[in-house]
Amino acid sequence: MTDENAPHTPEGLAPHLMEVFALVGPLYRRVLRKVEQAESIEGISVGVRAVLDLLRGSGPLTVPQMGRAQALSRQFVQRMVNDAAARGLVESIPNPAHKRSSLIRLTDDGRAAIDAVTAREYALLAQVRGDLTEADVRTCQRVLAGMLELFDDVDVN
Repeated sequence: MTDENAPHTPEGLAPHLMEVFALVGPLYRRVLRKVEQAESIEGISVGVRAVLDLLRGSGPLTVPQMGRAQALSRQFVQRMVNDAAARGLVESIPNPAHKRSSLIRLTDDGRAAIDAVTAREYALLAQVRGDLTEADVRTCQRVLAGMLELFDDVDVN
């Protein structure tokens, strides 16, 4: 019998982490589809939603900073920022640290839009089984953060 609280060896952990990947991939794709389905309601694509959410949490950022933070190409982030700006959800402001790279910040409409999207998502996620504990969630976050850290060096450009 093995101690369920004992750490795995790296070789023993690898198959279990692959099981996590096997769950995360379909979950990620389904969540994206759900957000895309809601686009017809809210008019916000997955990419624009990601930009709005990042700006809400971080404050004004440059496009390259957003790309690095989200592990996305600068070109993709620029397209999402352009889409958001065309709808009045974000605006460019001067960057005191770098004259050629403007800061992008949320407008009041952008903050209202991401708040509405997030509220709808919270309501949907509130339907997850109620038997999960705070310890379960913290453990899941720790596992996923460790897996993400392993791939920090992956170039997205």
